[in-house]
Amino acid sequence: MSTATRRGPQTPDRAVPAGEQYTMTDEERYEARCRRPLWVEEPARRRRLPDPVRTAAVRAVLIIAVTLIQAVIAFLCTLAGSGLAFPMVLSSVASTVLATWGVLDVWVTRQVWNQRNGVVSVPSSTARVLRRERRTARRQARAVERAQKRIRGQGGTGRLSHP
Repeated sequence: MSTATRRGPQTPDRAVPAGEQYTMTDEERYEARCRRPLWVEEPARRRRLPDPVRTAAVRAVLIIAVTLIQAVIAFLCTLAGSGLAFPMVLSSVASTVLATWGVLDVWVTRQVWNQRNGVVSVPSSTARVLRRERRTARRQARAVERAQKRIRGQGGTGRLSHP
C-alpha cells in the first residue's frame, strides 16, 4: 500500500518541507477507496479428493487428452489422404480403450479408498446408523454378561433348596 493511500489528504508528510505538502487528487482518492485485493480466500465447497484418487484422475485426464488429440490428427490425416491416416486411426482406437481403462481406474480407486478408509459420516449416512446399532447391541451384551456374573457370584444364597 502506498503512503498516499494510508495518509489522508490533510495529513502532513514529515519528509516533505512544510510549503510543499502533497495532496491526493480526486482520481487517486477514488482508486484508494475502491482498490480491492486480487483474490479473496473462500472456504472450499467440497472436500479434497484423496491422493490415490486424485492421481488416478489426473492420469485419466491426460490419457483422454492424448486420445482426443490423436482422434483429431487421424481425422485430419484422413481428410488429407495421408498415409498416416490408417496408423493414426488404429492408435486412436487403442487410446480409446486405454482412456476407458483410465476412467474405470478412477472409479475403482475411489471405491477401494472408500472401502478401506470408511465413508464420511453425514446425517444421511447409513454407516452412522449401523455403528449406533452395533454400539447399543454391545452395551446390551455387556449388561447381560455383568448380570450373569452377579448371579453366579452370589453362591448358594437365594436358592430354594440345597443339595
